[in-house]
Amino acid sequence: MRAPEFWNSDGVPARLLDPIGKLYGLAGTLRRRWATQSKARVPVICVGNLTVGGTGKTPTAMAVAQQLLDQGYRPHFLTRGYGGRERGPVLVSPETHDALDVGDEPLLLARMAPTWVSSDRVTGATLATQAGATHLIMDDGLQNPYLAKDLTLIVIDGATGFGNERLVPAGPLRESIDQALSRIDAAIVIGRDQAGIQERLPAGLLTLTANLQPSADAQRFRGARVLAFAGIGRPEKFYETLDGIGADLVETRSFPDHHRFNALEIDAILERARQFDAACVTTEKDHVRLPPNLKNTVEKLAISVAFKEPDQLRNLLQHLPSSHAAGAN
Repeated sequence: MRAPEFWNSDGVPARLLDPIGKLYGLAGTLRRRWATQSKARVPVICVGNLTVGGTGKTPTAMAVAQQLLDQGYRPHFLTRGYGGRERGPVLVSPETHDALDVGDEPLLLARMAPTWVSSDRVTGATLATQAGATHLIMDDGLQNPYLAKDLTLIVIDGATGFGNERLVPAGPLRESIDQALSRIDAAIVIGRDQAGIQERLPAGLLTLTANLQPSADAQRFRGARVLAFAGIGRPEKFYETLDGIGADLVETRSFPDHHRFNALEIDAILERARQFDAACVTTEKDHVRLPPNLKNTVEKLAISVAFKEPDQLRNLLQHLPSSHAAGAN
């Protein structure tokens, strides 16, 4: 879905929908209260968010995995595979699965480390551990109460923060801010804080800052005419990245998050790019959702998360337990 504009303000639509949002929040509270938690045999790191879409959660999870890989560990990703038809548990194979099977984000994660799609996180954790995982990284899962977490990180977009601070559908929140912040170990703010996030976070909460940075080969777009399109939570961030590289953005086209592109849409975009004599560029996440026969006609821009305080993240990971004596229940 594409976030409605009123999620960033406290106008009439948000107030009218607020009672539904409060019921949504109550349902989540009761679910967490009644849930029975299970503990995995290895440390579980949750990289989640409090708002719907567009925070930079997946590249942050990949940055955490890279830290662990650099230290010689064998992290596995655990995700529910939003947008895919597989409920799992299944080990993602980029060679045999596509976005219709497992969703777009698991395909990106699987390029870095073994990735499990499982709507039942406890079962997925058990299988990943049996397969040799030394750490489990939950891409999303802040609101999932069934698998105990050893380290919980919340990712916040610096530009939008918590929006109007109301719950879905009145605002972008998945649960109340205070409830979520009571369960986290550190906050990660992506980009410059333009929404007063620091003032909203509890005093003493460890807060890390990071930026999204393009891959080294992105310089090929400097000075180039580019038609950019994206179906992510906040397409504007992608366009800003291209602009920061120095690309000449002749046109942009935005689609809902996780949009399933069809051949007619891509053909129309490619024709428009030809009219401008421009390269057609999208995100890595969108590229995996393109029709297979058209992927070679569209260029992709890879991005990663660069922490301003990498030592603080490394310190958090180094203080995790090496394993748990008790297995998952």
